[in-house]
Amino acid sequence: MSHLPRLSGRRIHSHQPQQPAAIGLQQRLLRTPLVHSRPCTHHHYHHQNKNTFHTSTPRRNLIEDPRYSPAKVAARAKYPVITAKDAAKKKDMPLEAKMLVRDFIDDSLYHPNYGYFSKQAVIFSPETDFEFEKIKDNMEFLDIIADKYKEIEDDMDVRDEVARQVWHTPTELFKPWYGYAIAKYIVTEYKLNNYPHKDLIIYEMGAGNGTLMMNILDYIQQFEPTVYERTRYRIIEISKKLAQRQGERQEVRDATRRHQCVEVINKSIFEWDTLVPDHCFFVGMEVLDNFSHDLIRYDTVTEEPLQGMVAIDEEGDYTEIYTPVSDPLIQKYLSIRKQTGYRPPVLGRRFLRRLRNRLPFAPNMTGPEFIPTKLLLLLETLKTQFPKHRLVMSDFYTLPEAIPGTDAPVVQTRYSGTMVPCSTYMVMPGMFDIFFPTNFELLKDMYQQVCRPSLGMEKSVKVQTQKQFLERYGDLERTRTYSGENPMLMYYENNKMFLS
Repeated sequence: MSHLPRLSGRRIHSHQPQQPAAIGLQQRLLRTPLVHSRPCTHHHYHHQNKNTFHTSTPRRNLIEDPRYSPAKVAARAKYPVITAKDAAKKKDMPLEAKMLVRDFIDDSLYHPNYGYFSKQAVIFSPETDFEFEKIKDNMEFLDIIADKYKEIEDDMDVRDEVARQVWHTPTELFKPWYGYAIAKYIVTEYKLNNYPHKDLIIYEMGAGNGTLMMNILDYIQQFEPTVYERTRYRIIEISKKLAQRQGERQEVRDATRRHQCVEVINKSIFEWDTLVPDHCFFVGMEVLDNFSHDLIRYDTVTEEPLQGMVAIDEEGDYTEIYTPVSDPLIQKYLSIRKQTGYRPPVLGRRFLRRLRNRLPFAPNMTGPEFIPTKLLLLLETLKTQFPKHRLVMSDFYTLPEAIPGTDAPVVQTRYSGTMVPCSTYMVMPGMFDIFFPTNFELLKDMYQQVCRPSLGMEKSVKVQTQKQFLERYGDLERTRTYSGENPMLMYYENNKMFLS
């Protein structure tokens, strides 16, 4: 499998090895990230209480860059704080401004002019479904995918040398059988709880090419015709291009095979303001990973959380700065998380941290932690606008080659068939994919606090590996190769299912 890296993750880029030239490209594409901590003042470390370690040892900023002069620091302090929504009103990238990390990442991914998803990111979708029973084994399957990827990338490189990515999902690789498994679960739960008194209403957030929608409806139409008569399917899609593509999926079909129960709503879920009082299933497959996160660190003595911001100077260089938490969304997230009893790993080993604080010039902050504040907004939207929802979600719970930090993202781009990983999220907007793992156990507790406070945890939410889910609901004979191996179970082992 070494010739086709990261198949167990979301994206396959090329079977070609990384070339030194691509590494040089990375340096040209990156803006210069200059990372700073909040200046340490002496009185922050003299809190006299039994929970705080008292020391007069000189302390230092965690990360410093001597290139920044006092004049630059003073100028940066006067920069206005802007949001991703503010940045979206202008075509050019912002300069001489500060942004919370979630807004900086949002701008990088979703800006209507230069955002990553506004450009031509391509979702890999084979023209014909794989006939797994005719494929010898897993290695032959990998070779087939590698050849198809090379065809796509060669075609793109002829047309455009701009860095673009081709990425895949289990829905596309294992169609229609992966979608059939999702459909079987939904229908089973619907018939247990709502049939025949209520319609089957499905909302899908971020439907990509529309493949999952087609597979789910095909399954229900073929195997559950009485349920199909009562089915309504609505897609919530932020991308105008993808929304158009989803609507076009049915036009290539014979008129008798088109699903008349589909509605595509070109809107961000974070702007949803319509109450849906009906019982419904809310589906989101591999969309959580591109939800923007905030960045926090903690004072190593007081454990006070500090919010990260990105300052952008007049030359477009980036500086990471920290201030006491004042953002309402970060405050709300930390408050709700505290109720779950969760303690961040960076605050573990308190005794060792106190010993380290005795050392001269000990760092004044812990390591970075990325927190899913946009995911909290989704939970609140589900609570207020979809009060009778059932969740069906899948995403990564761990990722290889992530940048440093707790729950940190992978940041990468492709160039001429080569994947280029990065070590920071502070990169040129629109050129890089930024995607995060999800802590499903913590999400389960947060979901309970926000959406299901009156129900018992066991009855409210299930978290299981994607393999466990597919073993129960998938037609495994249809994805088994001639040798007996089953790629649908072997890949995406770093995915989990969230079912409520």
